[in-house]
Amino acid sequence: MQIVWNLVLAVQIISAIAMIGLVLVQHGKGADMGASFGSGASGSLFGASGSANFLSRMTSACATVFFACTLALAYFGHAAATRPESTSVFERAGAAAASAPAASASAPLAQIPTAPAPAASPAQAASEAPSAPQKP
Repeated sequence: MQIVWNLVLAVQIISAIAMIGLVLVQHGKGADMGASFGSGASGSLFGASGSANFLSRMTSACATVFFACTLALAYFGHAAATRPESTSVFERAGAAAASAPAASASAPLAQIPTAPAPAASPAQAASEAPSAPQKP
């Protein structure tokens, strides 16, 4: 399944790059006026209107391949997410956090280490020390 996922992803990336290149190569609407008066149209490979037609068809073909690959990746991603053995990182972390308190609650108290009491500061020790009885 991973091989199919990688293959579809590679085809999608290639079609996206090809589509970007084809869109950048195409002429805008303003360039058609100059081409209609014969500015290099006779020397082109596809003829006067052949290149625009060819580039637009190739762009639509790349867009169709890109759209199909996107749908396939969405389908495979959903299929992988709905399998019971497949969980996300967040779900695994939540399950580990939920099981951690249960494990520590069942542990005997003798195994839980206790921290020593903090030492009292000198000011605290003086205020808590019993005062000597006063003589009358």
